[in-house]
Amino acid sequence: MTLLTLFPLLYCVFVLTITYNPVTSFTSPTPSPAKVCTLQNSFQPAFVARGDYVIGGIFPLHYNQEMPDLNCTYRPPPVNCNGFDPRAFRWVQTMRLAVEEINQSTELLPNYTLGYKIFDSCAYPLTGQRAAMAVLNGLNEDDTPLCSGASPLLAVIGESGSAQSIVVSRILQPFRIPMISYFSSCACFSDRRKYPTFFRVIPNDDYQVTAIAQLLVRFNWTWVGLVRGDHEYGRFAVQGLLRELQDTKVCVAYQEMIPLLYNRQRALEIIEVMRSSLAKVVVVFSAEGEMTPFLRDYMIQNITGIQWVASEAWVTASVFTGSEYYPYMGGTIGFGIRKGHISRLSDYLQTVNPQMYPNNLLVKELWEALYGCKPSLSSSTQLPLCTGQESLLEQHSAYMNTSSPRVAYNVYKAVYAIAHSLHNLLLCQPGSGPFQNNSCAQSNNIHPWQLQYYLQEVTFNIAGEEVNFDLKGDSIPYYDIINWQRGTGGNIEFVNVGLFDGTKPAGEELVIQEDRIIWAGHQSEVPVSAVRRGEPVCCFDCVPCDSGKISNQTNSIECTFCPEDFWSNKDRTACIPKEVEFLAYDSLGIALTVISVVGACLTMAVFAVFFHHRNTAIVRVNNSELSFFILFALTLCFLCSLMFIGEPTPWSCMLRHTAFSITFSLCISCILGKTLVVLAAFTATRPGDNIMKWLGPKQQRFIIFSCTLVQVVICAAWLIDAPPFPSRNTQYERSKIILECSVGSSLAFWCVLGYIGLQACLSFVLAFLARKLPGNFNEAKFITFSMLIFSAVWLAFIPAYISSPGNYADAVESFAILASSFGLLFCLFAPKCYIILLKPEKNTKQHLMGK
Repeated sequence: MTLLTLFPLLYCVFVLTITYNPVTSFTSPTPSPAKVCTLQNSFQPAFVARGDYVIGGIFPLHYNQEMPDLNCTYRPPPVNCNGFDPRAFRWVQTMRLAVEEINQSTELLPNYTLGYKIFDSCAYPLTGQRAAMAVLNGLNEDDTPLCSGASPLLAVIGESGSAQSIVVSRILQPFRIPMISYFSSCACFSDRRKYPTFFRVIPNDDYQVTAIAQLLVRFNWTWVGLVRGDHEYGRFAVQGLLRELQDTKVCVAYQEMIPLLYNRQRALEIIEVMRSSLAKVVVVFSAEGEMTPFLRDYMIQNITGIQWVASEAWVTASVFTGSEYYPYMGGTIGFGIRKGHISRLSDYLQTVNPQMYPNNLLVKELWEALYGCKPSLSSSTQLPLCTGQESLLEQHSAYMNTSSPRVAYNVYKAVYAIAHSLHNLLLCQPGSGPFQNNSCAQSNNIHPWQLQYYLQEVTFNIAGEEVNFDLKGDSIPYYDIINWQRGTGGNIEFVNVGLFDGTKPAGEELVIQEDRIIWAGHQSEVPVSAVRRGEPVCCFDCVPCDSGKISNQTNSIECTFCPEDFWSNKDRTACIPKEVEFLAYDSLGIALTVISVVGACLTMAVFAVFFHHRNTAIVRVNNSELSFFILFALTLCFLCSLMFIGEPTPWSCMLRHTAFSITFSLCISCILGKTLVVLAAFTATRPGDNIMKWLGPKQQRFIIFSCTLVQVVICAAWLIDAPPFPSRNTQYERSKIILECSVGSSLAFWCVLGYIGLQACLSFVLAFLARKLPGNFNEAKFITFSMLIFSAVWLAFIPAYISSPGNYADAVESFAILASSFGLLFCLFAPKCYIILLKPEKNTKQHLMGK
């Protein structure tokens, strides 16, 4: 197994890794770690100090990255980090100062020393992953006992951004190494199942979004914009704020996201949205890294008059204190991490210079950032040379601002939390310890998980503030309310104008001194969130609720669903009963009724014609009894379509399907009998052939009765097992209730249609065989054509019926009944009526029989 199997990396693997023997466990001894462990790559720390116990530190010393070509065909060069951050460098020095103070203390960890390894994460998850892998390793193979014993690394101070902390925490979890973040406030870290080793000395963002929501409500800012960074911190913060605003009158005009890898074109699009929006209050959840170039582009666009509400991630960033920011950012208000006091920090920061650390590239970059010069010829920049002995002054606030340390103070507390936990661990008395069999940790072989136990329980005071962690690893929620005001030199000063105390009862946490606040545009009056000329200030442009929802309150931000049998009215203010729809006697229903009655009347007229001319040749030759049966069945077929019109009831649903199926089966059975008689009569090969005695009138009646009886049995079984019933369809069109007849049993319904189809196919085949029989009037030809039309109608019916909703399905079925009935009527009887009524001279046996 390798660490690569534990930590799948993005793209090609170019971070520091260790490989070791598959059979070697974390606790089993190995004779020579140098022969087993092999460093795959190297990543040098920013600062290293040896000690009895080592802690790691990960800081965003740069805020921009240049990604190498990652095509996985060769080992890529490392990520090039640029954009040096003096503020983060101050955090590093704060960690080093805290370790030195602890090592010099006679009360905390006496006789023991702390060491550290500090790495640069470049404020990016991928490079943060590289730093996490590097902090796990020693500086060489001989200094890497991670494979063979307890971890030499007891805890990690880091990371700043939540996105980076997610990566680092997951890498440390398999080794059960606790991690204390000084600046990762994402609410996601409170999930102990996902982040069991994570602690932080900064409040959970759930408290910050509660504070911002209360701030927006307090100043009646009801129309605001949201801008966030492309990371977990921004995503969870925005989700939390939207959740907090649900029961308020505050509405969000827009949501925009600054890309993680900064893109100027996308930034200009966001700025244009801000410029054109009526929302003049903008809440920003972002980190200092992406805000720096974004605000630079924002100022180039010369936009003023926006009231910024800043999150704790950038509200106290020293990089924004320059005088050039005030016309655009002055008046910004936000929630900052609670400030503290570190007595020796200012003096300690001034001890750092290029002469003291001649080989440290970060110190050289600090000088280049502060003085705009390079302290040695080895630097590749084009800046002028300087001595490296220049004095650090208060004007270098990005690095030297120690008057109100906030993030640096969190770093300071995190180091002391580890020291106090380790101190408590070493005070453990054998036999009264918290581990198995009341044992204590061995001072020369402490495991990180043992330190985590004491870290969870630690409580100590620092500068009068109590520090501890709850069961989720969170600390006590305090925020200072920060207002950006103009200082005496024109620079921006961070003025404390209030407090948010998360330990107080709900609704009482926010304390603000409003008279001390300077708003955007250097105004003393609270800005308005949105103004429309000639209209009162309002939260949003009112829009109606969606269909099916109503709201009976003015300016409500929620709509309620109507009950199932109700729908919203036109104004979406009340629920009214849904319109009930079925195939009624409206225009469509009346048209079908007229066609049905006309068809029945035509059939009875043909019946009358045939009865009146029953003794003529054409009626007698075509089997008058079967013709009368067919006409009777067709009349019923026309009339049964009326069953599909009107409000469905249990009886009408059962009757419409059974009547339709039995009448059509009767009609096709008669045609089948007639086809058999015609085929038998014209295929007799010699006089006296007795085939017709098997198809006499009695036999014909038996064929009709037996074929119809099969359909009657199917229908009876259908009605007994699962009869059709009226149903209310609310799915197809939610605004209406469609009354329709459910078939009950789909199998029975298709069996009924299938049986009719089988009869029609059999009649068609028999008539087709007799289509070329001699004679001037071949009945088989007309039966063949009638069956073709009948089959075409019902084959077209099936997809039309399946795809038609509600009352249209009934109309389709009714239309199919009428069309097929007319097809049978005209194909079978129109030619005969033509001869009877218009060509009586042809109504003779000689003419009909032909040759």
